[in-house]
Amino acid sequence: MLRGLGELESTIMDRMWARRRPASVRDVLEDLRQERTIAYTTVMTVMDKLHTKGLLRRRPVGRAYVYEPIASKEAYTADLMRSALADSGNQAATLVHFLERLTAEEAAALEAALQVFPHRGGQA
Repeated sequence: MLRGLGELESTIMDRMWARRRPASVRDVLEDLRQERTIAYTTVMTVMDKLHTKGLLRRRPVGRAYVYEPIASKEAYTADLMRSALADSGNQAATLVHFLERLTAEEAAALEAALQVFPHRGGQA
């Protein structure tokens, strides 16, 4: 089961997805410090946890690591949605409730996505 991210994990992942290139803890720290006071060790610990969770990959560069997202934000969000649906107990009812809550813009995006993605004939 996938779980959502904590507030700082989410902020760091949003920064990593927006960067679109590898980043060190120091890079992320400097970015975060534009909006808040935060310790290097805090950012390092959270990025290590995101690596352990399989959201960031890392490679050594000198005495530090450089991190990058494993998947796009959209792919991560899709995995969260799929996990929530799988855990719902009643997938049909969950989908109905989901569809009832869509805005007109979200419904249009869903319709466009269904046009792009071919029907799989009941395959999962």
